[in-house]
Amino acid sequence: MSKPSVYDNVTRQFDKAADLMNLNPEIRKILSRTTNEVIVNFPVKMDDGRVEMFTGYRVQHNNALGPYKGGLRYHPAVDIDEVRALATWMSWKSAIVDIPFGGGKGGVQCEPGKYSQTELERISRRFTYALGSNIGPEYDIPAPDVNTNAQIMAWILDTYLSTMPAHERQASVHVVTGKPVESGGSIGRDKATGQGVVFTIEEWARDKNFDLKGATYFVQGYGNVGSWASRLLKSHGSVLLAAEDVSGAVFNPKGIDPDDLYQYALKNKGLVGGYPKAETVDHQTFLATKADIFIPAALENQITAETAPGLNVKLVAEGANGPTNPEGDAILFERGIEVLPDVLCNAGGVVVSYFEWLQNKRSEFWDLQEVDAKLHRKLVAGYERVRTTAAEYKVDWRTAAYIVALTRLETVYKERGIFP
Repeated sequence: MSKPSVYDNVTRQFDKAADLMNLNPEIRKILSRTTNEVIVNFPVKMDDGRVEMFTGYRVQHNNALGPYKGGLRYHPAVDIDEVRALATWMSWKSAIVDIPFGGGKGGVQCEPGKYSQTELERISRRFTYALGSNIGPEYDIPAPDVNTNAQIMAWILDTYLSTMPAHERQASVHVVTGKPVESGGSIGRDKATGQGVVFTIEEWARDKNFDLKGATYFVQGYGNVGSWASRLLKSHGSVLLAAEDVSGAVFNPKGIDPDDLYQYALKNKGLVGGYPKAETVDHQTFLATKADIFIPAALENQITAETAPGLNVKLVAEGANGPTNPEGDAILFERGIEVLPDVLCNAGGVVVSYFEWLQNKRSEFWDLQEVDAKLHRKLVAGYERVRTTAAEYKVDWRTAAYIVALTRLETVYKERGIFP
């Protein structure tokens, strides 16, 4: 039997919530499908003069609440199924934290580590050109995701602006978010997703009268999200026991300094493997780490029917998109392990992307204190909406988060009607 796809997981999660809340059947039909799907195949000249062909994607799920919004990832596993799932999650995420965006997502199927910086620049620029009018500052706004960063957003921005009439260029800087601050980015955007994970963990700890000082945790993925969440939890006095990425897993029962691990990874192609102040452990041992909190901040389908029984934690705080599949969810719920779902827990990135978009539109620049305060308010409000809904429906938090999102979208469709 073939393994369920990521989009199958999204569909099952959607169906569960829609059934429970009796979502209007006509609106259910609309929300169960993506609106637009773009696949582009484009050539790029390599440093040695060869030409390689690349496949890129942009999926737009729904824009009832505002422009499509979502990241671009560069990864060998990128395909239309994954991007559909990620775009759908973005629709729910924006609705839960009450920002005026819809859901979009995209990416290029490639292994970025195989390419030079100049080749990555040409891939990014050619992909942008191939997408053409399928992105735009008031239509569809990309951002960084797996293996993309502020530099790639700067190349996309420059390429997009180069295709615009001269008099429209300054008014189109908000075509991407997650840009370098000097090129119109927002202070705080780099840490926003990890900061959001920590803000939601703080709310959970407050609800449970749980002291984060001395609390133990481990992290899967030590890129932008995992490393920022770890470094921010350090300020609470929490103790990092283990970390894992594609290079392997490292563990120290006395604790790992998140800042030191980050500095090591910076010098080691971004990887934690071989970190000298911890022992190397296998994947199964890593997942079985006894701790208070597990933060999966890598890729999809990590907590499944096979892996969920081995987790030994009180809380799973999802820094990644889709790290837990429905079978894994059911096991965690049955075992009393609480989950802060991705569509709430990692929404900090899209919230601060919204703040960046607003600052660009208004020609404003907010300081870090203002960005963090506004982000905290948005995420606490989203957390409280999900908590209230979970209690009302007596369901797990992921299903409750979906109900919050679907209720908001259902209200908008009922108010506006269906054209014509």
